[in-house]
Amino acid sequence: MLAIPAAGFLVRLFMIQHDCGHGSFFRYRLANDWLGRVLSVLTLTPYDDWRRAHAIHHANSGHLDRRGIGDIVTLTVREFRALAFWGRLRYRLYRHPLVMFGLGATYQFLLRHRLPIAPSRGWQGWVSALATNCAIAAVVATLIRFIGIGPFLLVHLPIALLAGSVGVWLFYVQHQFEETFWAHGPEWDFHEASLRGSSYYDLPIILRWFTANIGVHHIHHLCSRIPYYRLPQTLRDNPDLRSVSRLTLSQSFRCVRLVLWDERRRRLVSFRDVRAGG
Repeated sequence: MLAIPAAGFLVRLFMIQHDCGHGSFFRYRLANDWLGRVLSVLTLTPYDDWRRAHAIHHANSGHLDRRGIGDIVTLTVREFRALAFWGRLRYRLYRHPLVMFGLGATYQFLLRHRLPIAPSRGWQGWVSALATNCAIAAVVATLIRFIGIGPFLLVHLPIALLAGSVGVWLFYVQHQFEETFWAHGPEWDFHEASLRGSSYYDLPIILRWFTANIGVHHIHHLCSRIPYYRLPQTLRDNPDLRSVSRLTLSQSFRCVRLVLWDERRRRLVSFRDVRAGG
């Protein structure tokens, strides 16, 4: 049972690393960067490589013509219908909850972050990943030396996997809700994408603490230099934003079925909705 709060603490550390990547946790960039790199050893996420991809995500969130870096793959209804059988099957598997929040999260944190194989990563991505891998290997070897490989895997692996699944879930519901915002170039607008394309995930207070207020995601996307500990005050100072893209915990579970962007209805829809629409 201790794995659950431990995973919660690990999620919080990732959110602090996330703020460091935006240069918002400390006043000085050097302090942000080095704390982020230290935390990346615990979160299994190479800081410099992730920071670059996440900055691209912020700059292009909701832009249908610039998908593919730092986001969850989302096809339009038209794109999905144009796929052959195997392409549709791959997308269905990718968007299945067991893959997205189970196998996918495990792959992302245990393997994908170890090897920045995308061509867009460049040599900086490799340096970031390999340096992080070396630090992780040193920490793991030290722990195994003192407690043994069995206890290490029994204790740390469930914590890391659970935290990874929660992290993917949070990133998912921040942008994958029914009335989110997606648009092509001429219609895309940064402020619209920030406020309407990012959710205000209104969580219970204990979950807000573990997730470092990342649920106030619409404000975070509007101004990523606001540190997590200032987001609640910003929301209180702007009460009109409390109803924008608000998503409760119970409502968020229904977002899992939303998998395709319907350009005609301008909303995310399920596979069942597409079948019903012919």
